[in-house]
Amino acid sequence: MNWELQVIRDGQQIDSFSATTNVGQAKTDTHHHVVQNQVGCADKPAGDIDLQRTLTVSPTHASADDITLAIDAQETLQDDASRTSASGCKIPPTTRQVSASHPGLVLKPGEWPQWQIVDSNPSLAYKVRASLATPAATQ
Repeated sequence: MNWELQVIRDGQQIDSFSATTNVGQAKTDTHHHVVQNQVGCADKPAGDIDLQRTLTVSPTHASADDITLAIDAQETLQDDASRTSASGCKIPPTTRQVSASHPGLVLKPGEWPQWQIVDSNPSLAYKVRASLATPAATQ
């Protein structure tokens, strides 16, 4: 089965995953996005922060009418709000770990249902599409 997953943060697509995976198999992939924040009163670059995203997608059912995917996700997010110290100097944004699991996301082939992971600060959702893979042509 072919599947594609789009990561939507605050209404904008920021990442995507895709693969061809057999029913009963799992595909795990990790994407890294290294960011550097300006901090301190001199607005100097701080150390790098690795905002990583790991997804495991497992097709559990596939037919011409519907497809079921089990999805496990681990995200490292950075808050949108900038912070300042009492003296007015910039402090790095906080990071947080988010884990989400959907044991059976049911979709119609070709449609893009959305699964909301985090509601705000930032909002995070996954849009998922899947279709049956066509057998390779034999020669």
